[in-house]
Amino acid sequence: MSADKSTGNAVGGAAAADKLEDIAATLIEPGFLSSGDVTSNPVEMVPDEIVGVYRIERPAHTSSPLVVASPHSGRLYPPDLLDATRLDLLDLRSSEDSFMEQVLAGATMAGAALLTAQFPRVYVDVNREPFELDPGMFADPLPDGAVTDSIRISAGLGTIARVVANSEPVYDQKLAFEDAAHRIGNYYGPYHRALQRLIAEALEQFGFCLLVDGHSMPSSAVRHVRSERRPIDIVLGDCHGVTAAQTITEQAEAFFKERHYTVRRNSPYAGGFVTRHYGRPEVGVHVLQIEINRALYMDERRIEPRAGIEPLKKDIAALLCALSDTARRMAEDGTTSIRAAAE
Repeated sequence: MSADKSTGNAVGGAAAADKLEDIAATLIEPGFLSSGDVTSNPVEMVPDEIVGVYRIERPAHTSSPLVVASPHSGRLYPPDLLDATRLDLLDLRSSEDSFMEQVLAGATMAGAALLTAQFPRVYVDVNREPFELDPGMFADPLPDGAVTDSIRISAGLGTIARVVANSEPVYDQKLAFEDAAHRIGNYYGPYHRALQRLIAEALEQFGFCLLVDGHSMPSSAVRHVRSERRPIDIVLGDCHGVTAAQTITEQAEAFFKERHYTVRRNSPYAGGFVTRHYGRPEVGVHVLQIEINRALYMDERRIEPRAGIEPLKKDIAALLCALSDTARRMAEDGTTSIRAAAE
């Protein structure tokens, strides 16, 4: 099944009528996030794969309220991006969380579904607000309702990226807003609907969901951030204790430290849009973002996996199994809120 351009056209048409806030709500605001009631606010069924957009890998038997996602490891570059960019493919790929779908492959062994974006982050970033756009990138004015001022936009990393990881500009000419609307409608929206469906399935079956959002970070981002005189290997983000029960973050931290990884919490990454938006412990949805130093498992210049990826995969598989057990136990105990989990 391929992406349907009619969705993007509908977004563009509605945008012309200054209805971006309404459109954003349909993309990212399932009712159960506010009410905690999936029955009264059902999430639409979605296919397990839309070619070029996302793929859901499921275990033989879903035995856990754990959901795992890799939003930035996609490497299927749409032709319209390749035609518009001034960069070669290797430069574009510097923004990928390359091979994270392999690092997280143990999710299914933990009884959890794994959602992977197949399109690249530089094309459209699902870990941003749906219309978090730099007005300087576009030839036409952005409609009312677009978010045009944020730290991420200033860094060139809005929903449509202005630069890649090495700060090289992606384009040498301005885009039309219709380009952004197409990407948001046909890629961003379906990914979030798939993620919402997996969260809803966990809530329907277990009354609880733990989402692990998996990312990688350039070694340069933490080169000067050290723990025990070593570079940071892992950054755990729970928005400073807001999006996941303390016991979950503590368990992940202890797991990595026992295996001699250096770990920090919430610095320099506290959690992106997915973590902030879906992390609602009060309705039983906990989200933990995990950032892994790319130097542990890949050649960052050539964008090739290294031998270190195999032991890392085993460790992450073991972590996901441990978190799966914790999520199952919390569901059985009726634990939902951060306060209840701490008691």
